[in-house]
Parts: sequence; structure tokens; C-alpha cells
Amino acid sequence: MPVINRIAEFADEMARWRQHIHAHPETAFEEHETAAFVAEKLQSFGINVHTGLARTGIVGTLEGQHGKGPSIGLRADMDALDIEEKNTFDHASKYPGKMHACGHDGHTAMLLGAAKYLAETRNFSGTVQFIFQPAEEFAGGGREMVENGLFDRFPVETVWGMHNFPGQDIGTFAVCPGPSMAAADTFEIKIRGKGTHAAFPHMGSDVMVAAAHVVTMLQTIVSRRVDPLESIVCSVTQIHAGETYNIIPDEVTIRGTVRAFKPELQRLAENSIQQILKGAEISLNLEEIVLDYGGGYPPTVNHESEAAFAAKVAEDVVGRENVLLNQPPKMAAEDFSFMLNERPGCYIWLGNGPGEGGCYLHNPFYDFNDQALIYGASYWARLVELRLEK
Repeated sequence: MPVINRIAEFADEMARWRQHIHAHPETAFEEHETAAFVAEKLQSFGINVHTGLARTGIVGTLEGQHGKGPSIGLRADMDALDIEEKNTFDHASKYPGKMHACGHDGHTAMLLGAAKYLAETRNFSGTVQFIFQPAEEFAGGGREMVENGLFDRFPVETVWGMHNFPGQDIGTFAVCPGPSMAAADTFEIKIRGKGTHAAFPHMGSDVMVAAAHVVTMLQTIVSRRVDPLESIVCSVTQIHAGETYNIIPDEVTIRGTVRAFKPELQRLAENSIQQILKGAEISLNLEEIVLDYGGGYPPTVNHESEAAFAAKVAEDVVGRENVLLNQPPKMAAEDFSFMLNERPGCYIWLGNGPGEGGCYLHNPFYDFNDQALIYGASYWARLVELRLEK
């Protein structure tokens, strides 16, 4: 069975929803306008709506028309990023410094499209929980929903997620059984020394040189301390120090992230950072170096049987030749992992084409490809109809 005809009929409506959400981006736990938009649409479809879970989260509950059966959860994320959009089309962000640069606007629109179709047909047995989650972008909205009793208040036997992927052809899906995305830890390093006039560096202890040394040494964690066959990333993403040209500051802050699939690699990275900092503190005559290392999202691990089922559903929508099996894991992270830690399920990738100008996720020129909407919404609908067959 190809793309669902009824969903194709209201593809333009889904595109309007998506572009409205894109134009009004809201970041973590601030998705009040987005949540109200989602709730209004779900209510107009005749779906029971529950608000306020994890502050701005929405859950819509729909019963099938063929009696009692299992319950499943379908999840979409709603939040945007703190990025200044550089697109100039009509639906570009109206809010300075905020942008849907990861396609969550498309995720929300596709799940709304599936909800509209399923509410019209209700051709299944059991219950669907439409989970619209806030704060995926490193604020842990998925964790907060679970901690707020998501699966106690809205019981499900399995839970399912989906993300668009630029660079993957429109009309294709990709499935990665087992570990699909990495854990994401964060670190903050504060290097404190003795500030001095830039013309007299010998009168102080130079935190700028120390920062350069530390950043370089951090690269040896992956290249020289980890088996080359393992997967791990240690990336420095921020350095903050100084206010003028002629003063060597007394403090530098370095921030970054570690990505890995195994807890032992996360521990190795933290211990290695501590060793590097201890050596730098002594050898460069610094006042102190303080490390704040925090665990972020756990690995996203697809359950084998659910991954196989997701592939079957995708094949039903786009054909076997357009489903990429055994997709390699990605070093990105996802807080859908908290839901998969509680219930079996699968997180699948949806082809989003090359993207505007070939740009990738989290890019100021990124825009979700509306051509993908019918494929994602059809996947969600067929997942329900096949998983909850009458």
C-alpha cells in the first residue's frame, strides 16, 4: 500500500500547519503558542486532549472503532532552537534569535496529519496516544514527561518516534536496529590563573595558553585513549574569556560535549578530562582548574522486534526498495531515549531530501521539506492500523 490517498488530499493543509509553526518558533518549555495550536487541531478532530504534562506537553487520546486492544504511543517534538534564521521566505521565523532549524515543525505537522486521518477512520482496535513533547533540544522534555507520569496516566505497550534526515531521499525511510543514537554528556571547564598586562605575560599565569593546551589535549582522548573500533566524540563548542586587547584574563571557560554508546566510554572520557586538567594545572602554574561533568541523554536504543516492525510499516508505505535497513548509528543524541528506556519501541529516520542549499540540521538556512509530510503522516497512520489491527 503506497502513501495514503486521504492524507495526500490534505497535504497542502499539513504544509500550512508546518509553515505556521515554523514562523512562530518556541524553545524549550516555552511552547505555549505551539501547544495551543496542537490542542486546538486535535480537539477539532474529535480527539481527547490533555495539556500541561511536562509544563507545555500535549497528549491526545483516540480510541479505535473495533473494540478493546493494545495501546501505543506516537511521539513528536515541538521545540525550536536558539538560532537566528537567515531564510527570507514568507514563513521564516518571526521571533528574533529563535528558529525551527531541526524540523520539529515538520514532526508536529506529520503527527497532526496522522491524527486527523485516524480520527476520521478509526480503523483499529485499541488506543493511540499522540504525544507532543516539549524541550527535546537538550532540555530533557522527554525525561520530564516520563517523570511526570506519562506512561502511568497514558499507558502504552510500545512507543514510537521519527526524525527527518536531510541528505536522505524524499520517499525513503531508514531503520537502525539496536543502538541508534549516542549518549550525550556535557562538560564545563573553568581555568583560573593570574591576570596581567599583555605586555608582561611573565608577571601572571596565562589562562589563554592553558586553554589552547587543554583544547588540543582533549583531542587525544578519542585519538589515543580509545580503541579505534569504538565510537566516541569529544567536541569543544565554546570558549569564553577576556574583554580587551591588552589584558591577559584571569579566567577562561571551556564547554563541550562527549558522545558515546557505552557507559564505560563515558567514564573513560570523564576520567581522561580530569587527568588532562590536573596535568595542565601543575605544568602551567595555574591557580586551579575546575571540571563540571554532567550526564545528559542516554543512548537511544531501538528494540529489535519493534525495529523490524517499523521497517515492515515503512515498506508498506514506500516499498521495500526505499527502506534502508541496518542504518549505521549516529552520534547525535535524542531524549526519546528516556521513553525507550521505559517501553519497547523504535525511532526511525525519514528522508527529507538535500535540504535548502544542501544544508544540514541546526543550520540557519534549514527548512523542513514539505514534500516529506505525506510520507511521515502515512507511516504513522499505517503503523497504528497494522499494530492495532482489528
